[in-house]
Amino acid sequence: MASRSYAPVEDEEEKHKSMRRFTHSCARAHADASAIPAMCVKPLVWMMATLAMAVILLAAQATKAQERPDSFADLAERLLPSVVNISTTQLIEGSDLQGPAIPQFPPGSPFEDFFEDFQNRRGEDGDLPPRHASALGSGFIIDETGIIITNNHVIAGADEITVILQNEDTYEAELIGADAETDLAVLRVEADEPLPAVPWGDSDALRVGDWVMAIGNPFGLGGSVSAGIVSARGRDINSGRYDNFIQTDAAINRGNSGGPLFDLDGQVVGINSAIYSPTGASVGIGFAIPANLAQGVIGQIIEFGRTRRGWLGVRIQTVTDDIAESLGLDDARGALVASVTPGGPAEAAGIVPGDVIIEFDERDVEDMRGLPRIVADTEVGSTVDVDVFRGGEMVTVQVELGELEVAEEQGLLAALPSEEALGIEEELSDLGLTVSPVTDPLRSEFNLSAGTEGVVILSVDPESQAASEGLQPGEVIVEVGQEAVTSPEEVAERVEAARDAGRRSVLLLIDRDGELRFVALNVSES
Repeated sequence: MASRSYAPVEDEEEKHKSMRRFTHSCARAHADASAIPAMCVKPLVWMMATLAMAVILLAAQATKAQERPDSFADLAERLLPSVVNISTTQLIEGSDLQGPAIPQFPPGSPFEDFFEDFQNRRGEDGDLPPRHASALGSGFIIDETGIIITNNHVIAGADEITVILQNEDTYEAELIGADAETDLAVLRVEADEPLPAVPWGDSDALRVGDWVMAIGNPFGLGGSVSAGIVSARGRDINSGRYDNFIQTDAAINRGNSGGPLFDLDGQVVGINSAIYSPTGASVGIGFAIPANLAQGVIGQIIEFGRTRRGWLGVRIQTVTDDIAESLGLDDARGALVASVTPGGPAEAAGIVPGDVIIEFDERDVEDMRGLPRIVADTEVGSTVDVDVFRGGEMVTVQVELGELEVAEEQGLLAALPSEEALGIEEELSDLGLTVSPVTDPLRSEFNLSAGTEGVVILSVDPESQAASEGLQPGEVIVEVGQEAVTSPEEVAERVEAARDAGRRSVLLLIDRDGELRFVALNVSES
């Protein structure tokens, strides 16, 4: 049967008639399967092919952003000019330098004159002469007028900051402001021409497994590119109260600090800040500050020269499963208010100790560490709804936020009881222990004597070395590395100091019912 061609139907009524004729013709053809007219088959085949092609194109578009490109070359070529090397110098006075201790020799010893001359060169007070220390890092341009972002630790204490572009143009940089809490710093350079800036991306849209690319100045080798995937999100590495790092296996080394982490659209989704490594070189575990967290801080620094964070005026602690059950919560979530600052925003709003903050300004508070980030990101002076769980039911209060930096200057934060007094517990996962400062309630719970000082063990991971060494809840860590400890933070610091010194284990002095014993635990990062 010969195929037919159809001219476009302009009139709407004619169009409907044509479609009805086509439908009826196809229906008749189905009645006689042995004689399906070509006029039905070919349009149907064409429609099915078109539909299949549309599905394929839509699927390709949906996965395009996450498919590994054949090469990162085009992306790198476009972005390299926007990434800068940062060099800093700092004058270190002789009194701040530590030289080797001078050994003592008997009078008349042949070494006495030699070391006496050495001491004279150091000066009468024993100080070494001043010297200039230098450091290298990375940064990136976010505004063509010369605004550059880097890490605070890259420029901290620097007397001079030099920015070097990919084309070797060099500029002296001015520090607009920095924030140690999030490890961010904002610089400005004066350039004769607009500089190549890069846009921000949405770090909240990142998924584990997405491709990312890092550019920076590792080991002073400027303009180095590495690629990898997002290994994890929301990492807390105990560097500050606002930790929420992106983890990536893209190679990040010393000197990459302050450099950008790009998505495949060439947008900055993170700022490379830290690595986990026993050697100081990349082992595939790097951390970047999320772009969405950084933008708010950077915007405040550009506008005010400093941060202006929201302040609620509470001290909080973790809602454990036991606490949740005792309060009648369906699961362990939110942040438990342990105390309220007198005269602070929370007290004025009617928040009281024992409240569990479940939602803040229409944002869920999943755990204790999430609340400070949410509050800090909220505009100072704004009035927000806070949903708290109190007495078995939800209560909504309105809070007018204060400013954290002003509260710190006025000493209001010090008015809160210390963490030691509250007994805030902390998990030391590398030791397999959950610990807390010694408090009166814990003295009563574990029958500790009135004079017991240190850090009490609350629980022990049964799979840890601590368990195999016989450590038990109720025992008290008195010393770590032969230095007294009174808080979980001090325990963590002593462990880190042992690692930095290259030790594979750390020595703990344990008090059990007044009897002391030493326990050595492996702390090597391998």
